Amino acid sequence: MATTQNYFQRLIPGFQTKNLNVKIPFNPTDDIEHKEPAEIKVEVYDYNVNKVSHLEFNGVHDCKKFRNNGHVTWINIDGLRKDDVELICKEYDIHPLLIEDILSVGQRPKMDEMENVLFCLLNMLYYNEKDSCIEMEQVSIALGKGYVLSFQEEANRDLFNPIRDKLKVAGSKLRIAGADYLCYSLIDVIVDNYYSVLEKLGEHIETLEEEIIRRGNARSLAMINDLRKEMIILKRNINPVREVINGFMRSDNGLLNDKTLRYFKDVYDHVVQANDLVENYRDMMMSLQDLYLNKVNLRMNEVMKVMAIVTCLLAPATVIGGIFGMNFESIPYLHNKYGFYAAVALMLLIPVWMIYAFKKRGWFKS
Repeated sequence: MATTQNYFQRLIPGFQTKNLNVKIPFNPTDDIEHKEPAEIKVEVYDYNVNKVSHLEFNGVHDCKKFRNNGHVTWINIDGLRKDDVELICKEYDIHPLLIEDILSVGQRPKMDEMENVLFCLLNMLYYNEKDSCIEMEQVSIALGKGYVLSFQEEANRDLFNPIRDKLKVAGSKLRIAGADYLCYSLIDVIVDNYYSVLEKLGEHIETLEEEIIRRGNARSLAMINDLRKEMIILKRNINPVREVINGFMRSDNGLLNDKTLRYFKDVYDHVVQANDLVENYRDMMMSLQDLYLNKVNLRMNEVMKVMAIVTCLLAPATVIGGIFGMNFESIPYLHNKYGFYAAVALMLLIPVWMIYAFKKRGWFKS
């Protein structure tokens, strides 16, 4: 599962990791190294209006029998092992270019249509509360006649439990509709989860704003930079999903029912709203940065104000002491027995009068 750090390694040329002082070059045409899992999990839902079968396997060899059996079949594969992916894609006539996309982790969300198969690739996003960062998992979805294949990087977690629950309910929309509706449902769940991630980030932005108003120290600036990086991750993952949904809406492929296209329009609206939220949050981050800088400048102005007042209050004593310290033989009151007391009195009275004048002008008000 990708985190923000290793996503930046793929995204930015020369990005340095925190633990390794190594520059990682990035070329989009290069294959990103992917460690194959020791085991994979294959979950199959084979259903129609009347019944549903739920099966689990440790490999893809038993999945071919579900093709063209008159039912709708959803095969979810957790773990990208090259041999297994190539085998099941060959059995379901998935184009080799799409197989390459499935196995290449860290790609931009996209949608393709090849040989009567509709394919889309997008990222599931999670918010890690412990590390306060966004984690990603690439999901590839292939829609064919009577089946949907979904490929995930890991089996630790996903967002599809609501769909699994609905498939077990007799008479549900998923059980009645075809494979295209199942494909829509998978995409819809992924898109809806973007709002959960955005909500978590929104809470952190509000907390950060309160902290800046109260303290506004260097830690606040570091938090601003971290959140700005998370916003970049969000934008690069959410914004291209509009093109993915547009691809389904513009497609005239017979795999998509006209009624299902209406639901894709609803997903498109959700993606647009999520993009608007991301833009709003980015504007808020810029405002928070300005707020931090204004807070720092205000604090500096307060310091300069105190120093200026102290300088002004000491100026009369400096002037008086300088006058009576000049090396002239004839200075008025220089040899007067009360001259010292008069000079000290002036040094005290003039600053007191200055404080009164400053206060009357409102210079001490914050």
